[in-house]
Amino acid sequence: MKLNCGITRVAVAVLCAASWSAASRAADTLEQAVRESDFLFDLRVRYEGVGQDGMPEDAEALTSRLRAGFQTAPLKKTALLVEGVWTEDLVDDYNSTTNGETEFPVVADPADFAAINRFAIINKSLEHATLTFGRQRIVLDDSRFVGNVGWRQNEQTFDALRAQVGTGKLKADLSYVDQVNRVFGPDSPVGRWHGDVVLANVTQTLPIGTLTYFEYFIDLDDAVTQSSNTLGARLAGSKKLGTIGGTYILSYAHQADAGQNPVTYTDDYYLLEGGLNFTRIGVGLGYEVLGSNGAASFQTPLATLHVFQGWADKFLTTPAAGIEDSYVKLSYPMGKRGAFTNISAVAYFHDFSAEQGSAHFGDELDLQLVARTEKMVLTLKYADYRADQLFTDTDKLWLSVDYSF
Repeated sequence: MKLNCGITRVAVAVLCAASWSAASRAADTLEQAVRESDFLFDLRVRYEGVGQDGMPEDAEALTSRLRAGFQTAPLKKTALLVEGVWTEDLVDDYNSTTNGETEFPVVADPADFAAINRFAIINKSLEHATLTFGRQRIVLDDSRFVGNVGWRQNEQTFDALRAQVGTGKLKADLSYVDQVNRVFGPDSPVGRWHGDVVLANVTQTLPIGTLTYFEYFIDLDDAVTQSSNTLGARLAGSKKLGTIGGTYILSYAHQADAGQNPVTYTDDYYLLEGGLNFTRIGVGLGYEVLGSNGAASFQTPLATLHVFQGWADKFLTTPAAGIEDSYVKLSYPMGKRGAFTNISAVAYFHDFSAEQGSAHFGDELDLQLVARTEKMVLTLKYADYRADQLFTDTDKLWLSVDYSF
């Protein structure tokens, strides 16, 4: 395994700066650790409807997902996390990618599925550090490169050894992953990826915002064309302009082939985003580019892709010509209303074009309304992709209820 070790060395240096600390109290018994566990409960019921031109049927999916488990109280600064996931399909007129219902559009939620979602040992014996070993959730920055794909009923998890260390203005996050457990479930031929994955992420708090340096080395046995090494930086911050709040994100990354990838390539990624938040409305503009050299395009296979480039999920794989996404965002926070602690609305408009060549792929309108209580989230969401020179017209509607404690 060969790494471009620029950021990796920085992360290791920060991690190695941690020192062993003496136990702050006498060890508890195992019985006490189990008895004082924190219990985890997360239930979601969701309707997803998909209309896609060229498909003989529209998809109608009514699914439920229950995640339940516990995390023990720390025993000698070590805790055990156990969580299972169960999914059911109450209405199954959709293609889950494993149920054979190919006359319907894809809704990538496995049906009648049960598995271990997380199973990990968490140790905090190192001063200012957390070590996690086992199946776990990893979300880095805004999930653009590494995330848990939490939108799907079966989230993406990682079998990994992870070290998080730092305090104050400098923090490092370093993981070695040998298996990625994907949203499609273990019954899918693409439900698990094996290989060598090293994720290095260092954040520094500056007066102008949070600066992140990252390096993500991905060498996959099961998806060799997705093997790459990505090195980049991200700056995100906010500033008050009188009564107006300003936000900004600047990000750049360089990606090259790695591991067993048969294609030799280098591509660039960059993002420019700015926003203004007024008393009753927020306005944002963004421009995101995933480049192409003509032979291969910039890919982010471990990302929470639903958050980016439109909620219709047309661009889960970057097209061969790359992609330029110009977008406008409008947000309307309504605050506390009646029994709801917060209600908010957001709208996006995306315009998609090729990074190489002059093709116009299409455009998309996304709308969302979210209402929250202390333990419940109600979501109404809609996406409408209008195709030009890539894919076909697609619209999606979601209604969901989340309950957790």
